[in-house]
Amino acid sequence: MLDIIKNDPWLEPFSRKIEDRNNRFLKKEKELTQNGKITLSDFATGYLYFGLHKTPDGWIFREWAPNATDIFLIGTFNNWQRMESYRLKRIENGVWEVKIPLERIRHHDLYKLIISWDGGSGERIPAWCRRVVQDPQTHIFSAQVWDPETTYEFKIKNFKPDTSPLLIYECHVGMGTAEEKVGTYNEFRENVLPRIKKNGYNAIQLMAIQEHPYYGSFGYHVSNFFAPSSRSGTPEELRQLIDAAHEMGIAVIMDIVHSHAVKNELEGIARFDGSYDQYFPSDPARRNHPAWDSLCFDYGKNEVLHFLLSNCKYWMEEYKFDGFRFDGVTSMLYYSHGLEESFTKYEDYYNDRQDPEAICYLTLANKLIHEVNPNAITVAEEVSGMPGLALDIKSGGYGFDYRMAMNIPDFWIKIIKERKDEDWHPTAIWWETTNRRADEKTISYVESHDQALVGDKTVIFRLIDADMYWFMSKLTSSSFTVDRGIALHKMIRLVTATTINGGYLNFMGNEFGHPEWIDFPREGNNWSYKYARRQWHLADDQNLKYHYLGDFDQAMIELIKSIPDFQATPIVKIWDKDGDNVLAYMRDNLLFIFNFHPEKSFSDYGILVPEGEYAVELDTDNQKFGGFGLNDDTIHHFTQHDPLYAKDGKGWLKTYLPARTAIVLKKTAPPTP
Repeated sequence: MLDIIKNDPWLEPFSRKIEDRNNRFLKKEKELTQNGKITLSDFATGYLYFGLHKTPDGWIFREWAPNATDIFLIGTFNNWQRMESYRLKRIENGVWEVKIPLERIRHHDLYKLIISWDGGSGERIPAWCRRVVQDPQTHIFSAQVWDPETTYEFKIKNFKPDTSPLLIYECHVGMGTAEEKVGTYNEFRENVLPRIKKNGYNAIQLMAIQEHPYYGSFGYHVSNFFAPSSRSGTPEELRQLIDAAHEMGIAVIMDIVHSHAVKNELEGIARFDGSYDQYFPSDPARRNHPAWDSLCFDYGKNEVLHFLLSNCKYWMEEYKFDGFRFDGVTSMLYYSHGLEESFTKYEDYYNDRQDPEAICYLTLANKLIHEVNPNAITVAEEVSGMPGLALDIKSGGYGFDYRMAMNIPDFWIKIIKERKDEDWHPTAIWWETTNRRADEKTISYVESHDQALVGDKTVIFRLIDADMYWFMSKLTSSSFTVDRGIALHKMIRLVTATTINGGYLNFMGNEFGHPEWIDFPREGNNWSYKYARRQWHLADDQNLKYHYLGDFDQAMIELIKSIPDFQATPIVKIWDKDGDNVLAYMRDNLLFIFNFHPEKSFSDYGILVPEGEYAVELDTDNQKFGGFGLNDDTIHHFTQHDPLYAKDGKGWLKTYLPARTAIVLKKTAPPTP
């Protein structure tokens, strides 16, 4: 019996289906590795074969286009004309090839393919090309030869991420600058990485790396899977950014999109060789994603597996990415893409509405990624709660290291919008932040980029709204709304970040309450970059209150890192009382006490804890974090002996708990005999 079933007896009725999924993976792995003659890593080397490659004997270009009848390589090197010397020849299995003398193609040359098929033809950007650029005047995309005289040499060859715990700063390079423009890899490396290092995060998650024709898609409508977005600079500059992060001890995770592809034919792989089902299903109902207006991959084809698995290995080998956050996993797992499904019982995960081929691909991808780099990190963005997603493959899982705890941001939005302050019940907060499968690690977060996009609101904006424009200056009087918002912003983050069992994530700028939503340039806003940037000066200005939130976030991260393997320490609930809105729990020697009540402050509030001396480590109400300083944080607290609990080594700790505050106490000494 697989461990996934042993760990959760409620899965026993579905053991056959779980074992079938596992066996499908084992069978496919055996097929792709030729019964173990090669490894998955050996299989996933398509990027070394396909596309344009320079050899000592000349250039060689290959493409898979089984439906094509004729293919020409065209570009600036032949005046964009079909020429016999640039005609590809079909070799085998739908693969085409052409060899070109070295002197004919140079660095920076632009190129495309003209592909003909029965009934038509069209210009196409090669599916495996490694660089794509857009003409600033015509806005037309073309592949570009990238063959610089000197390539970037990585200083850090074998980086090992720190996952104790994993603290992710989610980033978008393009909007990482304060100027109203597209930020560059170099600007991010020079200006943003040092901030992230100072803030204490040990990983960045880079969005929108794979090339995409529409900037406003946030990188989720990918056209060129092997090309880093040229909007932000060159491949060498991206390599330098990653190397610099590694020098700072920061892991670099890529937000990878293998759940769908953009429909664009001129820029992407849609109808690449004239057929609709080269990379995608033959059935239009399965091919077209109804919610995203994009194309879904056919994970049942070995050529598609080759393309996607090679893509995973490519980013790790060529750019030294430390792993991936897989986007849209729910969409992949279900034929329905998870739309209009409730997922309220186990039957919902084993009712034959799941896509076994997509499940097999995700398992293969995780096996491959950890084969290429045993220290790699994989994270699943998945909302349905599919069991086993972040469980190792040998146990019957899908092999992800972590899954996103997507219930938590939804919970915070819901109670901010729908609940009166006095109804922020600690029992509900505890349930949402700790409710997860015991054998699967999660990434907890208050908000990611999803909650910051136009049409939605960040937590700080939900809490403060228009008062942000008038009362965030320290030089003028405050407002109740701002004071409330600052207090709750800190408490929400503290309870979310300190109840983790795997890692914590924050979207860049949200830690200091970056105002307003993210709105990329589009026709509706006159193609403005005003809201597609980060106003870092707000956090730096000591006359504004934003720095309070940023300073608190830094102190919170520092506190978490002060406990070795914080995420693995047991979470012991000490107290929760909805009537008082008070929650308390311990991890290691840290005691966390929250008073979510909007009005009631409690003097000498007694909580039963291990006997000893306790010192204040962090106080959300400290004036340096924008609080009122109602507690004296220099005072040490001592438990009061109670003979009833002496045998358990516990006593009563009495503290002052001002309304809307949280304190973290550290047990510094055992009780005095």
